[in-house]
Amino acid sequence: MNRKLSLLILLSCSIFFAYAQDTSKVRALEIYGFAMTDMGYNFNQINPNWSDALRITKLPSYKDQYAPDGQVFFGVRQTRFGVKGYTPTALGELTAVFEFDMWGVGADEGKTTIRPRHFYGELGRVLVGQTNSPFMDGDVWPNTAEYWGPSGMVFYRNIQIRYAPLKGDNEVFIALERPGTSADKGVLEYPESLDSVKAQLQLPDLSAHYKRSGNWGHVQIAGMLRQLKWKDLSTNGTVNGHVTGWGLNLSTVLNISKADIFRGSFVYGEGVENYMQDAPVDVGTTISSSGAIGGKALPVYGILAFLDHYWTPKWCTAIGYSSVHITNTDLGSPDAYKNGQYVIVNISVTPVKNFWAVAELQWGKRDNFSDGFSSNATKIQFSFKYNFSQVFYGNKN
Repeated sequence: MNRKLSLLILLSCSIFFAYAQDTSKVRALEIYGFAMTDMGYNFNQINPNWSDALRITKLPSYKDQYAPDGQVFFGVRQTRFGVKGYTPTALGELTAVFEFDMWGVGADEGKTTIRPRHFYGELGRVLVGQTNSPFMDGDVWPNTAEYWGPSGMVFYRNIQIRYAPLKGDNEVFIALERPGTSADKGVLEYPESLDSVKAQLQLPDLSAHYKRSGNWGHVQIAGMLRQLKWKDLSTNGTVNGHVTGWGLNLSTVLNISKADIFRGSFVYGEGVENYMQDAPVDVGTTISSSGAIGGKALPVYGILAFLDHYWTPKWCTAIGYSSVHITNTDLGSPDAYKNGQYVIVNISVTPVKNFWAVAELQWGKRDNFSDGFSSNATKIQFSFKYNFSQVFYGNKN
């Protein structure tokens, strides 16, 4: 683990020193991040790999799936490290970002290990690499400690090529993003007939947003357009097709007063579950009156509404609600994920600069598609975060 971390730090520094040179201006390197520890208690059940988060899709999909109830959890997986390098050039500022946390996912699910967050380079108005999709609005993330976040929020860091025709208080971003999809094969008399059907990703996803900002806060409208295509690799090759995925996301941050900040969003679309914070399946199985098997981009909508209230400059409470709702096809698996709800209230304090402590009550609920089963989770979490940041300036050449 130490060797892997050392290699990543060395690589980040190499990125900075490999920048294009400017003979008249100063370059800079920023190292930043935080050490964070979470601890608390799950009163109900959740996938053990996600005991230190509230991810609604990881709640039980049938009775006692993760029994027994009640579990203490400790974790340091939110800990984060990042490096940013800045170099002025004749084409604009050249920026490279290298950032990761320790929250293992995929093959590393449940582990405390390096997880890439932001890895990109940006020169002037063009960005290439992995960072927030233009379809999302990261500023609506509430002042909470829970790691995974509101289920009804668009939240996805993706590999992309992005162009910014307009930057500043008002911005326009347009991007081609790495495509990806998932499907619910559903309930068929012969489900093995879909074993040979694979996603065929031939076009990048197209995303864009317009954001208008001021002292009052900001408002953003974003859109997504994507092709969801599949191909039958069997000898018969009868289950082929494609659908169009699309979505609209309206979000805002409003400075209601000196002590109150509202964060909200509403998203609606079809086949954009891949970009949602916690919605697993983009395409559902269908069957025609003639018996032909096909697919449908699943409709989804999500809402988020949170209020941050500052009792004093050091004490804050965040409270809010989020939910996501999916319209499954008639052939959807009975235990498929249909609705998710997410509620949080907390009290946090920043007694000194760069230290944050929070006590947080969390609640979530999962509803299955058609078997009538639902599961709840109530958690209490205590978190402690220690920030660090240092900027180093290079010499003029």
